[in-house]
Amino acid sequence: MTHIDIVYKDSDVLLVNKPAGLSVLPEGWEKEADYLVKMLNEQFGKVWVVHRIDKITSGIIVFALTAEAHRSLNIQFEKHQVEKTYHAILVGVPKWDEKITKFPLRVNVGHKHRTMVDNRSGIRSETRFKVLKRNPASALVEAMPMTGRTHQIRVHAYALGYPLLGDTLYSAPETNVILRPALHAYSLAITHPNTQERSSFTAPYPNDFAKALIDLKV
Repeated sequence: MTHIDIVYKDSDVLLVNKPAGLSVLPEGWEKEADYLVKMLNEQFGKVWVVHRIDKITSGIIVFALTAEAHRSLNIQFEKHQVEKTYHAILVGVPKWDEKITKFPLRVNVGHKHRTMVDNRSGIRSETRFKVLKRNPASALVEAMPMTGRTHQIRVHAYALGYPLLGDTLYSAPETNVILRPALHAYSLAITHPNTQERSSFTAPYPNDFAKALIDLKV
């Protein structure tokens, strides 16, 4: 059974560090497979889903433990008051230190269900990138999505000419350094539904992401 790291828990909220390869909700074609909400329900009783991250993405995710907390967190997400920060490893080395991308995106395109830039009929999307470290062939970046489109960070990085390491769906070369797109939901800042205190929570890198950084000497 997959082990789930608890980042923080009280009577209102639960934050966990989701492993890559585990979906948040059940998938239609694998009805018997474990998924995160099922595992948390078994351990903590009912949890309310507030947001999701992709199955292949590791990192921090928040759940509500009461209906009131669920309502409060939903409003924060709807009003873009939650600060989400991802770390990603790019193929190639950007010359810029920071970049704001606003490519409009159209989701669920074709049989591979890709997201693509569509300047005419895409939906407004914004990601803010900041280079944290470089080596001659790759870079570790911080990515802050200001909107929440499917595959947004992956597609915006690809559209800038720097796909995520391991992200063959968006034209990254095949690699043995990491066996998935190198994307980790690193931190989440929320206002606590009960105390109204603003707090930021971080999730340590999983082994595959940490090892990739060591192997690449980033």
